Amino acid sequence: MSAASTGGGLLLAMLLLPLVGSVVVAPMRSAPTVAKATGMAFALGELVLASLAWSAYHPGGGRLQLILSIPWIPAFGTSFALGIDGIALVMIALISVLVPIVMGSSWADKLPEDRTPAGFYALLLALQSLLIGVFVSTDVFLFYLFFEVMLVPMYFLIGRFGGPRRQYAAVKFFLYSLLGGLVMLGSVIGLFVVSGNRLGHGTFDWAALVRIAGSVPQSTQIWLFLGFFIAFAIKAPLVPLHTWLPDAGAEAPVGAGVLLVGVMDKVGIYGFLRYCLPLFPAASRALAPLVLVLAVAGVLYGALLAVGQTDMKRFVAYTSVAHFGFIALGVFAFSTQAQAGAVLYMVNHGISTGMLFIVVGMLMARGGSRLISDYGGVAVLAPVLAGMMLVAGLSSLALPGTNSFVSEFLVLIGSFPRQPVYTILATTGMILAALYVLWFYQRLMHGPVRGAAVVGTLEGPGSTMAPETAAQRQRARFPDLSIREVAVLAPLVALILLLGLYPQPVLNVINPSVGATLTEVGLSDPVVGQGGR
Repeated sequence: MSAASTGGGLLLAMLLLPLVGSVVVAPMRSAPTVAKATGMAFALGELVLASLAWSAYHPGGGRLQLILSIPWIPAFGTSFALGIDGIALVMIALISVLVPIVMGSSWADKLPEDRTPAGFYALLLALQSLLIGVFVSTDVFLFYLFFEVMLVPMYFLIGRFGGPRRQYAAVKFFLYSLLGGLVMLGSVIGLFVVSGNRLGHGTFDWAALVRIAGSVPQSTQIWLFLGFFIAFAIKAPLVPLHTWLPDAGAEAPVGAGVLLVGVMDKVGIYGFLRYCLPLFPAASRALAPLVLVLAVAGVLYGALLAVGQTDMKRFVAYTSVAHFGFIALGVFAFSTQAQAGAVLYMVNHGISTGMLFIVVGMLMARGGSRLISDYGGVAVLAPVLAGMMLVAGLSSLALPGTNSFVSEFLVLIGSFPRQPVYTILATTGMILAALYVLWFYQRLMHGPVRGAAVVGTLEGPGSTMAPETAAQRQRARFPDLSIREVAVLAPLVALILLLGLYPQPVLNVINPSVGATLTEVGLSDPVVGQGGR
């Protein structure tokens, strides 16, 4: 057995461990503390396995590593095939970091009536397992199954544990994603037929399909590409297929919202890189201008709508629409620098937006409201909370020295030689990002203490309470972050600074994979000074 085959057992363990944890935690309805601790133990165990996978991966090695393939349905050309490249590895690492942080941030959450922490943590672990499955699958049909089934735990997380309009948001999320998946199924079947014509037998093996991709007529590629693209564009989400995200993000419980916006949406961008570009190279080149228009529209549209939001969670959702526009621009600019920046942006967006979502949740836990207008002057009462939101906000607007700046810089500098017009238009999104983030922060944190969520009914009309007593009661009612909450946010702050100052270890993992993807598309890096050709 080769080293790669042996390493595949590690991916299988990473796939199964959270699933086992979900089954173990789910029955613990009458022991909430034990359920939380058990769920956290499984999540930390997954983090250890992810660290082992990172150590076992060799950036200069094969295209796919840690390979495992078990025959599944030979008559249909399917196998239970696992493997990772650098792009999948960094996404697995992101999931493995965020899940225990989400569990820690949700430790003291008040759940809806008749809902238990055991159910919530079990669904988080099930979602983690299915997300890992999406990123490690190297059989197209297996990928499709994970792509569809991962909707189920998120549907229940939103529908059972979410806000007042949770049922509407859950159904809308599920229908949008299911529709995209059904369209993709048509292309999955088409791939099987095309591979049968080219190879004499149908297959869903990703590596085999990449080898025959160049021989498929462009017209056929375009139809197959569109099936995958629609599913991934809904998941990404690209404008105008994004409308499910603000509702789902706003109504999801904070922990589920972090995984929805921080990880699950990245499946769409990952699909572009892993499936659309290598399997349909001619179609990718031909349809790139259309995708670039949608990407830039998303940057500007998401930024403008974020400025006008009154709901904090919808604000975070619309900032994500803008950020995904930047990521899609990097993918379809067709340079290793831009694509490496896009993949790094996927990781960094999960960290910065995940932290912003968690801090918003901590603010809501104190004030009981999602409305921005119900808060003001929070920094006076909770300076540590305000500082954490400032760090998350500065990362989101890509301040130099933070993780997101490196990503945006690589995307823009890598996109400009080949797509100067789209790059210049997207750059205006950076200005708008500074506007909406800083205005959001100013309304919540600066000025005198105000807003129904902060002041509440502390002082009634005609109160004669002494000012110092009022201030003490305000701080007691609206406390600063606890030690647990600081411990939850500290790893995210460390990652924001570390990846902002020294992203090279992550880029070393990403660069060989995006270089191979560009080769599979049949392009080379643009030469500056020669028109980008």
